[in-house]
Amino acid sequence: MKKLTLTTDCELLDYDELSAPERELVDRASEATFRSYAPYSHFSVGAAIRLSNGSIVCGANQENVAFPSGTCAERSAAFYAHAEHPDADFVAIAIAARGTDGKPLAEPISPCGACRQSLLQYELLAGREVPVLLVGRDHICRLPSVRSLLPLAFTSL
Repeated sequence: MKKLTLTTDCELLDYDELSAPERELVDRASEATFRSYAPYSHFSVGAAIRLSNGSIVCGANQENVAFPSGTCAERSAAFYAHAEHPDADFVAIAIAARGTDGKPLAEPISPCGACRQSLLQYELLAGREVPVLLVGRDHICRLPSVRSLLPLAFTSL
């Protein structure tokens, strides 16, 4: 039997260590948390995606009593981005959250499995790595690609 070890590189950065375009994406994701509709979990998530045409598209989680009819912030942003800009590729994504106390989380959160797989589809469509910024109050985790969140991803039939 062979053993396979999977690792993921992640840079932990302070806000002021980010480039100006990264700070803009982080700010937009953080602002999007205020457009969340989370009457059940009281956990607000925002996502911001920079597109190759220069646009930034945001999404926020939307809950529904008919669980699982709601959607996560990441898929909300991704599906809207591609529906509105089908010829633009994803360039980068930032994800931020506020907790049940309404304050930004100290530690970054990571997308759920469904969002990871959905975002990977758009990275594959772009044909290049799409960096991911996971936003926390204490630091920001910069990952080189969506694939780094899902190393054993399902990528084709």
